[in-house]
Amino acid sequence: MEDHEQLGLCRIPRPPTPPWAWNSTSCTYESDTYLAGKERVLEGLEKGIFEKTEDGAVWIDLTNDGLDRKLLLRKDGTTVYMTQDIGTALLRFQDCPDLDRQVYTVGNEQEYHFKVLFLILSKLGYEQADRCHHLSYGMVELPEGKMKSREGTVVDADDLMAEMFGIARDIAREAGKLDGLNEEDQNSVFQRVGLSALKYYLLKVDPKKNMMFDPKASIDFYGNTGPFILFNYVRGRSILRKAESELASGGIACPEADEMDLIGLLHDFPEVIEESAISYNPSLLANWCYDITKAYSSYYQDHSILGADDDQVIALRLVITERFTRCLHLGMNLLGISLPERM
Repeated sequence: MEDHEQLGLCRIPRPPTPPWAWNSTSCTYESDTYLAGKERVLEGLEKGIFEKTEDGAVWIDLTNDGLDRKLLLRKDGTTVYMTQDIGTALLRFQDCPDLDRQVYTVGNEQEYHFKVLFLILSKLGYEQADRCHHLSYGMVELPEGKMKSREGTVVDADDLMAEMFGIARDIAREAGKLDGLNEEDQNSVFQRVGLSALKYYLLKVDPKKNMMFDPKASIDFYGNTGPFILFNYVRGRSILRKAESELASGGIACPEADEMDLIGLLHDFPEVIEESAISYNPSLLANWCYDITKAYSSYYQDHSILGADDDQVIALRLVITERFTRCLHLGMNLLGISLPERM
């Protein structure tokens, strides 16, 4: 084989834009949303969509739709959460007219709330209601128990990240992975490893399922974890830096069976992205990242990349390594996880 194109690895289709990808960086403040929501509720009251009770409160009756009656304005005219969410939804579509989909990533305890919200938007005559989606996710528990705000067991994100950085530091020092790094570089490694461990551990589980988050297990350098993926990516990038000239060589060997398995996994990448986007399930992409990493790690253990006897075999293995790191970098980036070049 004289051309890398014959491997089918050079041209990886451009991944589709996930429906959760919203490029706007604007913020919508509650002081704006409650006014917008209240205005729409009053308009709906004039049209007969809503009803006012004797005490002056405004309600909507959804019993014919299989739901119940919902309060929209209190008797003193103040708004409730539903009113504010009506305003928020409409302001977002107003500010971003090209917005394809509006995805609410909120726990499954709020499923009923969003059913009511989307139905109210539809009754108000907004076609955008069909473009609203509640990405309902399960609850996260710690080994000590479920996180509950009323019981004071909510974990602050900053505290959790600080704990992850500390665990990463202790594990890295025990493993001797900090040799030759200055303090600034060490801190950078702690943050990358700790944050990747936290994000990946949460994203690898189907969002609809409840899960147990174990900080120490998430940061293990072996198994289905973020650090395992980071380590193998860095190893692949290190190999490519050592062999930049050889990667561009002309001749390339025919892949063996195990290499074809790797190539097949790489070809699945665009399809996995699309399915993950369509199903609103980032765990599909997260677990593909692990599967391709595990496959490459085994391949690396069984084959010498730069030490092969044949130059064309070396070229093949470098092409596979390059495609592995390229796809993995893109896949993890879509999950919000940045991969370092060195560790």
